[in-house]
Amino acid sequence: MSQTSLIAIVDDDLAIREALDDLVKSLGYESKLFESAEAFLAFKPRASVDCMVVDVKMPGLSGIELQSRLNQEGDRPPMIFMTSYHDERTRTAALDGGALAFLGKPVDLTKLIEFIDTALALPKPA
Repeated sequence: MSQTSLIAIVDDDLAIREALDDLVKSLGYESKLFESAEAFLAFKPRASVDCMVVDVKMPGLSGIELQSRLNQEGDRPPMIFMTSYHDERTRTAALDGGALAFLGKPVDLTKLIEFIDTALALPKPA
């Protein structure tokens, strides 16, 4: 019996979290919603997360800071960033930090779905 993939959605905007939750479920995956980077870091079974969709700019830790923390810890799932702020420095930081994608808002859902599928096809670290 195969386990359904779990996608973490980390965004401070409730409407975006709910919309992404609906999208992820329509694709046949499970989702776990987090209103902040800190809430995600407090989630203990993080190894169960197969992919993350993360906002860049949030109160408290930013998505880039979350990525940096997870990189320091080692084992982190593929990250797809979304942002309303299209600056090249942030984009470069995210991609250099190992992000799978850096998408502008409003997000092109076709591209987001493609990146989610790509992330879930990657082998999980042993």
